[in-house]
Amino acid sequence: MSEAPSHRPVLLDEVVQGLEIRPDGTYVDGTFGRGGHARAILAELSEQGRLIVMDKDPEAIASAREQHALDARVTIIHDDYAHLKQHIERHGLGAAVDGVLLDLGVSSPQLDNAGRGFSFQQNGPLDMRMDTSRGETAAQWLSRADEQEIADVLWRYGEERFSRRIARALVEYRAQQPIDDTSTLASIVRDCVPAPRGRQQSVKHPATRVFQAIRIRVNDELEQVAKVLEDLFDVLRVGGRLLVISFHSLEDRMVKRFIRRESTAPKLPRGLPLKDSELDVQLRLRAIGKAVRAGLREISENPRARSAVLRIAERVA
Repeated sequence: MSEAPSHRPVLLDEVVQGLEIRPDGTYVDGTFGRGGHARAILAELSEQGRLIVMDKDPEAIASAREQHALDARVTIIHDDYAHLKQHIERHGLGAAVDGVLLDLGVSSPQLDNAGRGFSFQQNGPLDMRMDTSRGETAAQWLSRADEQEIADVLWRYGEERFSRRIARALVEYRAQQPIDDTSTLASIVRDCVPAPRGRQQSVKHPATRVFQAIRIRVNDELEQVAKVLEDLFDVLRVGGRLLVISFHSLEDRMVKRFIRRESTAPKLPRGLPLKDSELDVQLRLRAIGKAVRAGLREISENPRARSAVLRIAERVA
């Protein structure tokens, strides 16, 4: 998600170019963060243009209101982007949006705030909710999930090879005392993961995958990505563009497969007396270029950009 106002958001120039912004167009920033991408979009819009910004983080919405409450072009919605379709229809904009931007994952302000519990760099309560006004915290989930469920989440969402060992240790620890802060969780995981061997030492903290997996589970992140992609054609107009920035392979894989499915005709078995042009297949998207990654200069200024992947598609039918 977007950086704090004093920072340049990830892949900013590439996002603005990829949206091909029409001055009088209607655009959606489904992950406002601290508004870096939104400000760049607004700079390209005329008074007739419109920008809908969404975020489920109350702090992000407070920032949006502080920055844009007086701008008649901006509509601010406190909700998850998975519910984008219903908000677009409520505003009478079904299949009339010119561009949708989704900057997935956790934002730098969220990571930097120890009270949110997203990072093991500083100790804080084990919350991890992007919407702190509702839902179950990471600590609450860890207190009730059984060992098998924990192991499955760590493997599915974190691709953690020591998932079963870690799950067993977590269950044993919580039988004695609660796991309710980030340092405790990180310490338990570190004790379960063998130290790397050889000359190359791992640059990742051993708890990185575990924190990612639990955060994805607490916020239902992959399910929400699947939902917004499913509803895309009820939102975008023909010629409108979808831009998605992902920070880990699970999300990027979903987006890549969705674009490929909607932009590529199925391959026919060899020998079948049909040409691709004779198939009654309605392709709804066109992939715009290849996956875009940050350049060396941006990565040097913002190391988090190293894992960012931007995919762009245009609705054609």
